[in-house]
Amino acid sequence: MSSRLKDKVAIITGATSGIGYRTAEIFADEGARLLLAARREDKGKALADKLGGDVHFVKTDVTKEEDIKAMINAAVDRWGRVDCLFNNASSGSPGDPVDQLSFEQFQTAMDLQAGSVFLGIKYAVAVMKQNGGGSIINNASIAGIGVGYGSMLYSAGKAAVIHMTRCLAIELGEFRIRLNCISPGGVMTPIFLGAKQKELSEEETQATVDRLAKVYDEQIPLRRAGKPDDIAWAAVYLAADESQHVSGENMIVDAGTSLGRNKQYQAQWAAWRREAMFG
Repeated sequence: MSSRLKDKVAIITGATSGIGYRTAEIFADEGARLLLAARREDKGKALADKLGGDVHFVKTDVTKEEDIKAMINAAVDRWGRVDCLFNNASSGSPGDPVDQLSFEQFQTAMDLQAGSVFLGIKYAVAVMKQNGGGSIINNASIAGIGVGYGSMLYSAGKAAVIHMTRCLAIELGEFRIRLNCISPGGVMTPIFLGAKQKELSEEETQATVDRLAKVYDEQIPLRRAGKPDDIAWAAVYLAADESQHVSGENMIVDAGTSLGRNKQYQAQWAAWRREAMFG
């Protein structure tokens, strides 16, 4: 324990699985006072009990404004302030052809991917202005900066998060409120399985994620699929005073995936192109 976040009051949404779960563990180790927010009450309370110390759980649906407002108020009632908000909660969105998507599906995706971030910022900022500043971290994705890393709905939502972060970093800078994004690449969590995850047990889910990780190990430049730890430690930096001169950034944590395809893929593509041109 290095106490990089000692006595800071931090809120983490989507805290009961994947990136949120691991970030909660590391933030607690670094000395933060934690408010964990998620829909699954049993898992949230179990995590709070496991972490011990000054950790509290609030059942929260991040697509509901009243839940977000209550989440922020719970932190203020307990500790009197909010120093950091990690807008982490997210999920996959349908990847059907656009002419087969309903407007309801579009609205649902935007509410989760971008609307939840807007609401978190809106209510956290009101508190942070009174406290003299704070750090807001939004979990985006390389799907928000490139094409082919997720469905259209997911990608559009994450692109909105990135641009919202930049716009508000300017608007809120005078209040010493910093806003930054983290854009993961292929981090191996159940989010990759989408709706299929609901059909699997926890053991089957983990086995499927492990198989997927082996595929990513072969395809990305650093030859190692991402882990929740990779994003959690980036969040620690953005929450800590070490990053107090950093705002409006989109920190890409993707092992170089968004830079381009690896040599193996490039060689295969060149072979396909030669065959198409010359037979």
